Amino acid sequence: MARLDKKVAIITGGAGGIGKVAGKMFADEGADVLLVDIDEAMLQQACEEAGSNRVSYLVADVTTLEGNQAMVDAATERYGGVDIFLANAGIEGDVASILDYEEARFDQVMSVNVKGPFLAMKAVVPAMQARGGGSFVITSSVAGLKGTPRLSAYGTSKHAVIGLMRSAAREFADYGIRVNTVNPSPVETRMMRSIESGISPESQEKAKARMVDAIPLKRYAEAEDIAKLMLFLASDDSEFITGSVYSVDGGSNA
Repeated sequence: MARLDKKVAIITGGAGGIGKVAGKMFADEGADVLLVDIDEAMLQQACEEAGSNRVSYLVADVTTLEGNQAMVDAATERYGGVDIFLANAGIEGDVASILDYEEARFDQVMSVNVKGPFLAMKAVVPAMQARGGGSFVITSSVAGLKGTPRLSAYGTSKHAVIGLMRSAAREFADYGIRVNTVNPSPVETRMMRSIESGISPESQEKAKARMVDAIPLKRYAEAEDIAKLMLFLASDDSEFITGSVYSVDGGSNA
């Protein structure tokens, strides 16, 4: 039997590198999947790449309660409910000193990366309760486990969602709802190209080489590396796991 047979999953940031790979993987394991993002063209492409009639999409804004409720309503209308929520939408913000960081940009990063999962819980938890439980997975980062010079907003947001996860794991345990974070090291995605450019505008390759050198396994993660852990946490294989932080980091925090 497929690991997610008869499950329904919502994945935010569904048009991005990790989100679309997770969407395909979840569908291949038997789930009906709703990919959510703000870029419709990229969502359409992600659905085409998934190659499955189990995958559909919705354009919605994670920073509003209305957007999050729309995801739940769409999943319920199309598939009958929600069992899995992957709070994967995120932005990196700027690479800049705290002294130079623009307040509006800081607020934007916190709104997407922290407020988004918070509002998702308000919309999703009642739907999961109606199904007898579920799994809520938040994409954090190794930047949520240690200091990140010149990425203060991003690092702060990724620390914050760990606190949100731990509070929610205790609050929702009686409902059979598990909450965990996945904390990747650098991944081969658009986000890392942006961060590399911010760190070393004259040479992205040099910035990448320095970061790779700090990873014991000497490479960036692939999106599949992250999605495999998300699949485990979404499935019943992890039914006694909640309130936990899972690093996928090539040994970076060893």
